[in-house]
Amino acid sequence: MNDRTIHVTQQDMHRLRELIASSRSAGGGDDRDRPYLATLATELDRAVVVGQREIPSDVVTMNSRIRLRDGRSTWTMTLVFPEKADTEEDRISVLAPLGAAILGCRVGQPVTFRVPGGAERSCDILGVLYQPEAAGDLHL
Repeated sequence: MNDRTIHVTQQDMHRLRELIASSRSAGGGDDRDRPYLATLATELDRAVVVGQREIPSDVVTMNSRIRLRDGRSTWTMTLVFPEKADTEEDRISVLAPLGAAILGCRVGQPVTFRVPGGAERSCDILGVLYQPEAAGDLHL
């Protein structure tokens, strides 16, 4: 992960901490996600927490739709909670290495993350196409 400042809304922080706690408890969560809980927890530990109305519109929050570039390839995806993840719908879990890495980052920031198997990858955040807080969708 990068040593960068990330911003997370109070609502996202609360929901993500609950996700981590329930996933770590006996019988909670998906076994495939367990290795990534520590990564997400580390990211949250260094986050600057702000109100939903205070988050800049170029920051990746939960349920944000973003455009990324990896070398010459560009793609669009939505950052979601694990139960909503669906690769066919371009929805990536916040527990995936890339999902945890982009949470709280701003447009223009390079993001480095480790894929399963340990290889390091990087990409750039080109744009936030939709951010719930900027759109006034504070209930998502």
